[in-house]
Amino acid sequence: MTIDLEWLGRWRDKREFALRIDDGALLAMLLGLTIWTLAASVVTAVLYAWDKRAAAKHRRRIAERTLLGWSVVGGWPGGWMASRILRHKTLKRSYRIRFVICALVNVAVVATVWHRFG
Repeated sequence: MTIDLEWLGRWRDKREFALRIDDGALLAMLLGLTIWTLAASVVTAVLYAWDKRAAAKHRRRIAERTLLGWSVVGGWPGGWMASRILRHKTLKRSYRIRFVICALVNVAVVATVWHRFG
């Protein structure tokens, strides 16, 4: 029995080429996720600041559902930083619990997608 080493070499080259394509897709996915998280975090932080200002001026507030919605889609880092810097939404325990749940859901979804496709 003989082994066709030329065929094995061609297979290896194709496999390495496929890995390079996958690495590029992985990098693109990571870059896209980073950009999305930064953008969603900025939006969430601005919403926190707007809500804080509205509360101080006794004006119409941003709905908690809106703040939590932006948090669950990736804006939780901005929401967390804004809440600490502005000292906003830090005492309302029910909100903080829902915020942590939103952050954990986002992290779980990202980890699942990363594990499955990354």
